[in-house]
Amino acid sequence: MPASPDAKTKAETLAWLRRISGDLATATITRLDETLPWYAEMPPARRSSVGLVAQAGISAFIQWYDDPGSTPWIAADIFAAAPRELLRSVSLQQTLQLIRVTVEVTEERVAGRGEDLREAILLYSREVAFASADVYARAAEARGLWDARLEALVVDSILTGEADEELPSRIAALGWHGHGEVAVLVGTTPPQFDIDQLRRTARKLGVDVLIGVQGSRLVLVVGRAEAATAEEKNAELSFDEIARALEPGFGTGHLVLGPTVPALVDAGSSARAALAGFAVARAWRNAPRPVEADDLLPERALAGDPLAKHTLVDRIYRPLQAHSADLVATLWSYLDNGRSLEATARELFVHPNTVRYRLKRVSEVIGWDATGPREALILQTALILGSVGTDATRRRSAGSRRPAP
Repeated sequence: MPASPDAKTKAETLAWLRRISGDLATATITRLDETLPWYAEMPPARRSSVGLVAQAGISAFIQWYDDPGSTPWIAADIFAAAPRELLRSVSLQQTLQLIRVTVEVTEERVAGRGEDLREAILLYSREVAFASADVYARAAEARGLWDARLEALVVDSILTGEADEELPSRIAALGWHGHGEVAVLVGTTPPQFDIDQLRRTARKLGVDVLIGVQGSRLVLVVGRAEAATAEEKNAELSFDEIARALEPGFGTGHLVLGPTVPALVDAGSSARAALAGFAVARAWRNAPRPVEADDLLPERALAGDPLAKHTLVDRIYRPLQAHSADLVATLWSYLDNGRSLEATARELFVHPNTVRYRLKRVSEVIGWDATGPREALILQTALILGSVGTDATRRRSAGSRRPAP
């Protein structure tokens, strides 16, 4: 039985398409080189891979035109002809440009071969474009999940202090743009947590963040982005100001800012202080939000935090003791006498103005003002810890000098 005219025409068209498929691929590569700058700048190996993709697309169209009802074509089948590196180096926009050039070249060559063939080319190119977008969307989703897992791993390493040699490379893989000083912010996770909104807020503030969600606890590692000009560097916000701007992104409850550290690899100490402060923040009845971890040193020390104890002794007791014994004695007396200048002066047999002068010197040496109620608690805790440590040290030294029986 002879073939129908339509079937015969289609068979002739298919045979013709198969004969010119090589020419179509060559013409497409030439057009890509002439019209797309990104293609001309590619290394030879990648240019060759793009050529394989274009040729695979033309061959796939011929197969689809032969049997449109066959198994649906998938864009990944075409990209399978190229190495995996090409998929990472060619964006979705460039892929759509590649499709457009291929369709233009094919339309020019098939002009006059019938409207059905032209419509088939347009339908096929549309399907390719949608399928390509689907492939890139799936890849982006997979990359997003991988980045989220890697970010959680990095934040967990910082919190636990288990930083290793791989931490800098993991941080770089996340696209960290921070530079210089870093601080850790710990609060509660809101019921409807919008991580994208939090990242947008951070970008507007000129900082980069690593975000870790640990159940009801939300942890942010905050670092300033690279300043482009000297004016931008001078306009950089303090970490306290940054914390206040990021505060709406946290849930209700306390928000604790760890101390500033020189670099991201040192963020573990800031994280430990912030976590310790977050654990005891409820003990300060009127704690501000956010509150610095160093403002919670007394509560942290009472809870047994060794870092807080060392910080109080090293930053308050030892500097005062090294500067002047009179300052230590005056501070002890002032705090023991309920912060009364007159009672302190009577105990020390000095004029009240002398007490005022010494308290001013205390503030200049250590940065805390003993006349404030909160600062007074911090300073008295430091004096107690320092005295206990000094007495213990003295007893150990005396014991070591005791002659053996």
